[in-house]
Amino acid sequence: MPAAALKPKPTRKPMRTQSTARRPALLDSPYAPVEKRALPPGRPREWYVTHNRRLKAMRLAIALLDMGVYLPDQARNDRIRSAAETIGVHPPSETTCHMVRALMRYAR
Repeated sequence: MPAAALKPKPTRKPMRTQSTARRPALLDSPYAPVEKRALPPGRPREWYVTHNRRLKAMRLAIALLDMGVYLPDQARNDRIRSAAETIGVHPPSETTCHMVRALMRYAR
């Protein structure tokens, strides 16, 4: 038998998880929203529209996940719009609803 076959494999330490970490994870700290900054000037109007639409779609996707909607097929326009009402944002357009489903689809 070769000598390499007789050597025991080194044991790897398990990765620290939230429960075994010495310091509390950031998720354990109370939530404080990030300070808002002004958007960069000089971009075309369409860039700002798309940027805000993406932010809204992300907020809605997170709200749907919190409500127990995990699949894009479960997220119909009426359900997305009711989630928007729940979190206090204006009802999304067809394009934003489509973007929410795309985020849910590709985040898997």
